[in-house]
Amino acid sequence: MKKLWIVLASLIVAITAPFVSAANFTEGKDYSALTLPQSEQKEVIQFFSFYCPHCYDYELKYQIPEKIKQSLPTGVTFKQYHVNFLGAQSANLTRAWALAMAIGEEDKVRAPLFEAARKNSLHSMEDIRQIFIENGIDGKTFDGAINSFAVNALVVKQEKTAESFKVRGVPDFYINGKYHIETGNNSGFSNIKTLDEFVQRYVDLTQFLLKK
Repeated sequence: MKKLWIVLASLIVAITAPFVSAANFTEGKDYSALTLPQSEQKEVIQFFSFYCPHCYDYELKYQIPEKIKQSLPTGVTFKQYHVNFLGAQSANLTRAWALAMAIGEEDKVRAPLFEAARKNSLHSMEDIRQIFIENGIDGKTFDGAINSFAVNALVVKQEKTAESFKVRGVPDFYINGKYHIETGNNSGFSNIKTLDEFVQRYVDLTQFLLKK
């Protein structure tokens, strides 16, 4: 009987642990509430720049965006929007990223563009075009779509959304257009001891805010 109670107690701890973690998320510390209208569709938006070293680490080393995306409930979308305020080719990269979104080929060019920006090897749209071609996107497709109505609309969407959220640094995460994840020195992220805990906190906090 004693062993049974020990097992049950362990199960209760295991079941309630996520809720205890969620209870530690507090407004003003771990997240801030926005005064903007809530988005009609449940969504997570990450703002990033191919020139941002932290964005590089989040994407290619820690895989935080992918792990957040994998954790999302059915019906919740994950979007990545590029910002224009970092790097000489940032505006061209925002347009190129709009093209990648428009044709559904983000996974083909994301890592190569990060690597090229990190090496400072992007000097024109032609350099960006070559990366698309090297990663399986036909040059004619690139040329025909880079200034298309759909791509122009996605460029404006990225820029206007960043402006409305007053994005000043990246990586930056927003939930349902209603909440902003805080990662400053006073947030819960400042007490994290391991990389796994750091990544998991992003996932848990995102889940918590989606349910609010």
